[in-house]
Amino acid sequence: MKVLQLSKKFPYPLKDGESIATSYLAKALSEQGVELTLLSMNTSKHRTDLSTLPSSFDHYRSIYTVDIDNRLRPKDALLNLLFSKESYHIIRFIDTSFCEQLVKVLLMEDFDIVHLETLFLTPYVPLIRQYSNARIVLRSHNVEHVIWERVAKNSGSLKRWYLNQITPRLKQYEVGHLNAYDLMIAISRGDLDQFERLGMVIPGLVIPIGLDSGDYHPDFGAFDGPLSISFIGSLDWMPNVEGLDWFLSEVWVPLLLPRFPQLTFHIAGRNTPARLMELRIPGVVVHGEVPSAQAFLNAHALTIAPLLSGGGMRAKILEGMALGRVVISTTVGMEGIDVEDGVEALLADTPEDWLRKIEWCFEHRSRLSEIGAAAISLCNSSYDNRSIARRLVAAYQDLLQ
Repeated sequence: MKVLQLSKKFPYPLKDGESIATSYLAKALSEQGVELTLLSMNTSKHRTDLSTLPSSFDHYRSIYTVDIDNRLRPKDALLNLLFSKESYHIIRFIDTSFCEQLVKVLLMEDFDIVHLETLFLTPYVPLIRQYSNARIVLRSHNVEHVIWERVAKNSGSLKRWYLNQITPRLKQYEVGHLNAYDLMIAISRGDLDQFERLGMVIPGLVIPIGLDSGDYHPDFGAFDGPLSISFIGSLDWMPNVEGLDWFLSEVWVPLLLPRFPQLTFHIAGRNTPARLMELRIPGVVVHGEVPSAQAFLNAHALTIAPLLSGGGMRAKILEGMALGRVVISTTVGMEGIDVEDGVEALLADTPEDWLRKIEWCFEHRSRLSEIGAAAISLCNSSYDNRSIARRLVAAYQDLLQ
């Protein structure tokens, strides 16, 4: 089976959830005998030097990239708002050079499946239909417009006004293209149910993010020393920054700092904004981008995901669980991951919830490693990329038949 995978960012290094989700699935598909070709945008925001790829990044038979400058530009955003009805979220990923390269790849080889990673590759569906007989599969990492509706709800007045102008366009686009594919792959059951409520009638399947447990090496040394908290995630993704700001202002400063003055909170992430790097809050250490996400997570017993917006699944939460960390998350952050509060992870939504869960961690130190072990077990049983890939290959085969 020949599959062409399209991605809006090059899926390496594995420093953000989208790259993790894309790369691990591709690796597992290759192990199932799928012949994979990658055509990826190499954007100004997430530029990757392909000469630095490790020898282990060998699951693609062929790799093609197109350099794209898709930076957010206030002037373009304003002009789009005033003089266009198109979604600015979407048009930033429409590129003539990518169209040309896509046509070249489709003419060079016959593919059975063209697999789109995220909604933002959807504008290329007509071109694929024109130059290929392949079946088109969309792997939707989120219900995109819902993320931005949630962000708008939690934003200040000016930002909320702007997002309320452009998010309906994104919703119109996303809903209008729900049946443009041959198969919809949703990350979570909730996402698939929502697509169906919005009018999707094509076949759909839930394929969660999967990890290779052999790549994760838990170190429980941090459970024996002073408790510390970590946060890691892409800090150019608005829901991450929004949740982090909320946690610092509503939980850390007013509640945790007075109650636990010895507690430290360590923040890491790709593309950390200057204002976060310059934070001067007691107990808070901002590391910026770290060389190893695993080493960073292993250094702290607790890791948090205080998301107020978002959807699909958070790959960084899965990584924390695969390393046996005690993950504390909002219910929104934990969407798509089937945990029981107090067993494989801890859930907290209000500031008072967060305070109670941190207090519990201090009072029940001996229980923390139990939660970490249960988290590892859940990852191995439910989020193993090989078993997930086998299900997807079966779905591909059904589609082709």
